[in-house]
Amino acid sequence: MEYAAVCHFADARYCFALEKDRFLFRIRVKRGDVKEVLLHCQDKYLPLWRKDTRRTVAMSLAARDRVSDYFEAELTFHVVCLRYFFELRGIDGETVYYGNYEFSPAPFTDIERMFDCPQNLREEEKFTVPNWAAGRVVYQIFPASFAPEGEIPEKKWYRVPVDHRRDLGGTIRGVIQRLDHLQALGVDVLYMTPVFRAGTVHKYDTLDYYAVDPALGTLEDLKELANRAHELGMKVILDAVFNHTSRQFFAFADIEKNGPASPYIDWYYIEGFPLKSAWGQIPNFKTFSYFGGMPKLNLRNPQVEAYFLDVGRYWIRACGIDGWRLDVADEVSHRFWRRFREAVKAEKPDALLIGEEWHYAGDFLQGDEWDSVMNYHFYNSVLDLVARETIPVSAFFENLGFLRGNLHPAVFGVLWNLIGSHDTERFLRAAGGSLPKLKMAAALQLLLPGMPMIYYGDEYAMDGGGDGDSRRGMVWDEKYQVPAIFDWYRRLTAARRAHPCLYRGQVTAYQVDDGAGTAALTTQLDGDQVTLLLHCKDGAAPLPHYAGRRELLSGGLFSGCLGPWEAALIG
Repeated sequence: MEYAAVCHFADARYCFALEKDRFLFRIRVKRGDVKEVLLHCQDKYLPLWRKDTRRTVAMSLAARDRVSDYFEAELTFHVVCLRYFFELRGIDGETVYYGNYEFSPAPFTDIERMFDCPQNLREEEKFTVPNWAAGRVVYQIFPASFAPEGEIPEKKWYRVPVDHRRDLGGTIRGVIQRLDHLQALGVDVLYMTPVFRAGTVHKYDTLDYYAVDPALGTLEDLKELANRAHELGMKVILDAVFNHTSRQFFAFADIEKNGPASPYIDWYYIEGFPLKSAWGQIPNFKTFSYFGGMPKLNLRNPQVEAYFLDVGRYWIRACGIDGWRLDVADEVSHRFWRRFREAVKAEKPDALLIGEEWHYAGDFLQGDEWDSVMNYHFYNSVLDLVARETIPVSAFFENLGFLRGNLHPAVFGVLWNLIGSHDTERFLRAAGGSLPKLKMAAALQLLLPGMPMIYYGDEYAMDGGGDGDSRRGMVWDEKYQVPAIFDWYRRLTAARRAHPCLYRGQVTAYQVDDGAGTAALTTQLDGDQVTLLLHCKDGAAPLPHYAGRRELLSGGLFSGCLGPWEAALIG
């Protein structure tokens, strides 16, 4: 057995409360190295001569990635403190015991050689995400390019390509007028990129955090949008750009005017005067991505922290928004996000906080900072499997297994699974214009656990490259739409609503054939059970075992064969 691969921490990563008196324990081992894991536990403070509290629970294989297996067990108990250790039975016939970060050839009898789980502490650290969020469908809008309030000349709205400077004239009222489209698509959550006063079309260089940008509308427009969305059963998420500001933001503008004498000098990271930020030159103040137009805020400064905590609360009070997407969130301190979470949740306990992080973000997802992330881990995996064809089907699911094995189960259900955003080229472009591949990517996005985030226009197979070109005008004119793709998206969201086992259920069967490019994933929740069939290759893939069964996406019977880049859902 590979001892070096055995990993367990007696903290919020691998031992945590799911609810009062119910806990989950997790251990990681080398893939395929261990055939069985048993969890042994007992009360810390009750001696065995007084009451025998020892229990043994078989752990189940909950997730698998390319190198590791993750075993989990849920346990119900009511004690002051629990002591526990693991029994690992290897495929080589060896049995070893693991407690308090030590291995033993025999079971532990000394409780000081066991791991420690204080119940009250773990329950106080319990990671809770909003009850409404798990599995909901998100729709991302770039407001300037989504919908105008009135008529805009076709030559302006549909002119391509688009760069990051072109303002197409979309408004918040335009979004309000298109809420029926979102409802028809099956959207639960509307997320808009920044709407506050700024100096650019993208508005990630904020000038005034307390004002809606006049190019997009007014405070009353934003209030009406939130109210109308709530009436339709939708939530509204806004973009929080707290890593940096515009140079015209009042604090930085004062520094530019008064230099070292400015009272706001500590609001930023100023490294010298005069300020330098010429094109091609690294600024002598910290910025976003060395771009001199976006100076980085010093959120360690109590005044700056207080200002942005108030911004987070203000828009909940002013418009009733339901949460924040946090821009460049991994470049902001853990301390600030802990304070921000406390402030926002005090204002609205079920507000959702989503961090922008393009990599694994486990250190931000311990229950005291963000609720979830924009899942670029998923995005890259879909690109590799479908668009680039560089990984087999098994590797795609192993990539998801890494997240499932390392994140809190509550987080896994609210990951924002995306196949494109305002920062990436359109998936259709990445897939070489292949509609079957776009349909497959959408199926993966909408039929697997998490919160699928549809980037506006993907439902009509919009095209677009990078560097702003992915922010083209939404294709409202039918001649630019692909109706079959919209119909596919509607069928996917309808299936998701009808079968919660897709995102909340237990995986009861999993089969993959990399040679054929197929996968069959069966999930079950109470009496609801479905099987997702995938064929991620060109050509045809016979699956005769499922022939004649009800196919939920088409409403007919499954033929027993999948075409190229085709998915089916068997009831």
